[in-house]
Amino acid sequence: MDRGKMAEAESLETAAEHERILREIESTDTACIGPTLRSVYDGEEHGRFMEKLETRIRNHDREIEKMCNFHYQGFVDSITELLKVRGEAQKLKNQVTDTNRKLQHEGKELVIAMEELKQCRLQQRNISATVDKLMLCLPVLEMYSKLRDQMKTKRHYPALKTLEHLEHTYLPQVSHYRFCKVMVDNIPKLREEIKDVSMSDLKDFLESIRKHSDKIGETAMKQAQQQRNLDNIILQQPRIGSKRKSKKDTYTIFDAEIESTSPKSEQDSGILDVEDEEDDEEVPGAQDLVDFSPVYRCLHIYSVLGARETFENYYRKQRRKQARLVLQPPSNMHETLDGYRKYFNQIVGFFVVEDHILHTTQGLVNRAYIDELWEMALSKTIAALRTHSSYCSDPNLVLDLKNLIVLFADTLQVYGFPVNQLFDMLLEIRDQYSETLLKKWSGIFRNILDSDNYSPIPVTSEEMYKKVVGQFPFQDTELEKQPFPKKFPFSEFVPKVYNQIKEFIYACLKFSEDLHLSSTEVDDMIRKSTNLLLTRTLSNSLQNVIKRKNIGLTELVQIIINTTHLEKSCKYLEEFITNITNVLPETVHTTKLYGTTTFKDARHAAEEEIYTNLNQKIDQFLQLADYDWMTGDLGNKASDYLVDLIAFLRSTFAVFTHLPGKVAQTACMSACKHLATSLMQLLLEAEVRQLTLGALQQFNLDVRECEQFARSGPVPGFQEDTLQLAFIDLRQLLDLFIQWDWSTYLADYGQPTCKYLRVNPVTALTLLEKISREMKDTSRKNNMFAQFRKNERDKQKLIDTVAKQLRGLISSHHS
Repeated sequence: MDRGKMAEAESLETAAEHERILREIESTDTACIGPTLRSVYDGEEHGRFMEKLETRIRNHDREIEKMCNFHYQGFVDSITELLKVRGEAQKLKNQVTDTNRKLQHEGKELVIAMEELKQCRLQQRNISATVDKLMLCLPVLEMYSKLRDQMKTKRHYPALKTLEHLEHTYLPQVSHYRFCKVMVDNIPKLREEIKDVSMSDLKDFLESIRKHSDKIGETAMKQAQQQRNLDNIILQQPRIGSKRKSKKDTYTIFDAEIESTSPKSEQDSGILDVEDEEDDEEVPGAQDLVDFSPVYRCLHIYSVLGARETFENYYRKQRRKQARLVLQPPSNMHETLDGYRKYFNQIVGFFVVEDHILHTTQGLVNRAYIDELWEMALSKTIAALRTHSSYCSDPNLVLDLKNLIVLFADTLQVYGFPVNQLFDMLLEIRDQYSETLLKKWSGIFRNILDSDNYSPIPVTSEEMYKKVVGQFPFQDTELEKQPFPKKFPFSEFVPKVYNQIKEFIYACLKFSEDLHLSSTEVDDMIRKSTNLLLTRTLSNSLQNVIKRKNIGLTELVQIIINTTHLEKSCKYLEEFITNITNVLPETVHTTKLYGTTTFKDARHAAEEEIYTNLNQKIDQFLQLADYDWMTGDLGNKASDYLVDLIAFLRSTFAVFTHLPGKVAQTACMSACKHLATSLMQLLLEAEVRQLTLGALQQFNLDVRECEQFARSGPVPGFQEDTLQLAFIDLRQLLDLFIQWDWSTYLADYGQPTCKYLRVNPVTALTLLEKISREMKDTSRKNNMFAQFRKNERDKQKLIDTVAKQLRGLISSHHS
């Protein structure tokens, strides 16, 4: 359509020019018509001019014809005159013809030469014009060729600059050529093509970054690990020069590279030099793994095209989407450390790239955008770690996870990201780690206590003695002086438990490393965890052992001895904690070890269990008691079951020699009291309705055997006959009945100096009624002997009288 309009415009212009030339020919002198005709030949439309000329001639002919018709008579007259001069004219014509023939013959060669000259001049003029036009067109073609080469080699930003020069500088000079118009029409398409290609490169870059974020993060974390190791070496050794580049130095080098490949040059921008010949042995920089040139090219191109904001919005939107994908943890992340490591690597890789973009571009991403992404990442990461770490029951995995989180935090801190919340969360994981340790050590303590033989550790040589002393802080001058073989007072579980407590402390210390805590905070944390170990885990393990059904007295005695020594060792544990945390002793005031309470509680439980166990054993022996309450024979020795019971008590209390004095004394007193109470209940139980004095005599022999045991001092430390007081109730009751000293009892009852002060009238009445029933029954069986019957009647009468008086005492006492 445009081409048709242009052709029509040219046609009108040419027609106007031809019209002007015709007017000049008509109005100009014949002698001066040459330049006008020359302008026709100089033009390119000779044919069209001749057509115009023929048309003008025909018009003049018609006018002439009209005029002739108007002046016909004059024409006839003129013809007549012309006929007259015809002859003369013919003569003149012949002369002219001859002259012309001669002239033609003479000027033929000149005409040929002139024609040749004309053609030569025309060619020369055309060549000159062509050269001039080519000189204008060649730079355009060269620039266009350069543009195509740049696009072919994907140097899009230089191509864009070339396109700008071509459009604004070169094409306007030759805009009337058809090929230039084609180029002009293609320029928007070329721009769009460059834009699309650069955007495609950016998408490929974003996809590549997404896939390789974990590799970038892994490299960054390795660098952080190397730096931390280097810092530790520097802390231990005099500071020496290091070839390691700081993060700032890295950016300086990178900026220099950017300048050398700036958009002003025709090179591609943003290509990093990934080789570092000076640091061949070091891990390459995380940024060195990535070619950021697609980002820089695309940014420059969109900036030049006036669409920078569109590019920035697209880049940020895509990276936000990728951030959400990166921050989504796998469902089985908690199963292995590699799951956590890959998760952290991806996050670190993402933010290393964004931090690099922040520092190497002007405004593509800004600090507010980075901070927003980091806040989102921090909250999601902490939530994921809280959720997944809660599933972990292996303290070693929790410890490895803590070290990984610390490295993760340190790496991101190097890049300027705030990580305080991560360290705060580590304090939460520390509590969980402590719980997993407590569970682990619960099993360790259980195994130690279950596998212990609860016997003093025997040693046969100095080497064995030093080995035990090296495992547990024990000093006993008397034991050292004793010859080999000899025994420690405690069993093997004491040094084992002590060393496991130290191992637990070491495990707690490992978690505290690199948490940026002060020595005092670490010390306080370890002491609190150790207190939980003692007061909860070890205490429960000891309580479970003590409460076991098959626990024996020997084991209980050994547990008391062992807990006594472990309690004494608590001060050494406190010193141990102070030493490994490097805290000055005077600053340790926040938390003390509660081992004393733990071991005292365990010891008290063991003591109570000893008392209960002893009483149960006594009850088992008493179940063997088989008294014949109706016997009339007078025995001369104690019952077999009681003799066995006393032998058992003697052997048992012999084991108590290593117990604290009060424990052994209390156990012995408790056993004697329980025995006395049980014997009293045996004598007074309701099933025994009748009782002979002979059976009472046998029972008295058994009680005397018990008193003999009490007098023998089975446990040292009792004053005089203190232990015998456990049987005083039985003794006074039996003496009352055997001596039949009712007058004294009834007369002195209620007085502090009463001989039978411990005899309760209710108890006396119960026993008296049993004897009375037996005597009545015997009286009915022996009624054939009158004299015997009289004695029985008298005794029965006395019993009734005493019983009446006892009832009176009971009623008066209650009133």
